[in-house]
Amino acid sequence: MSKPKAQSHSDELEDPTPGGESNQEPERTPLEQAEAERDEYLEHWQRAKADYQNLRRRILEDIDAAVHRETQGLMQEMLTVLDYLDMALATPCESADSKNLQMGVQMTRTQLWNALERQGVKRVPTEGLFDPTVHQAMATVETNEVEPGTIMDVVRAGFQKQGFVLRHAQVKVAQAPQESDSADQDA
Repeated sequence: MSKPKAQSHSDELEDPTPGGESNQEPERTPLEQAEAERDEYLEHWQRAKADYQNLRRRILEDIDAAVHRETQGLMQEMLTVLDYLDMALATPCESADSKNLQMGVQMTRTQLWNALERQGVKRVPTEGLFDPTVHQAMATVETNEVEPGTIMDVVRAGFQKQGFVLRHAQVKVAQAPQESDSADQDA
């Protein structure tokens, strides 16, 4: 009699629901469970790697922007010093002492300009047509000799560094003569 009890007990374990159907997912083998865990960990690792790369890129961009902001003020001050040296060189020199002083100022100016060039500072081009992104119009000159919008004269040099304008070039721009002025004069 003990044998039939064992069979009925094993029947209950194999078929917990009536009709022989199970409501649960079929059980996975240990290999399938390990593969599912591996896929989940791989997905998390890839997501973390992408997040890290994005964070690193943002940090580098923030550092570059901060360095640019900090150096821009210093560069602008150095450009003002360069302007003063140019003004000193523009004054006429007649005595030997003043010529020696002028030579010293020229050497200082050359050293300063070389230092700025090493930092990537370049002059804004001032030939050709007016470009409001790098030029600032200080005055207009009425003329028929050149096309309107052409730069006629440079009031103050402009400079840029790595595509950023440190100082706009201040220029005089050609303008076509006004028609109304000549009509008033004829009358």
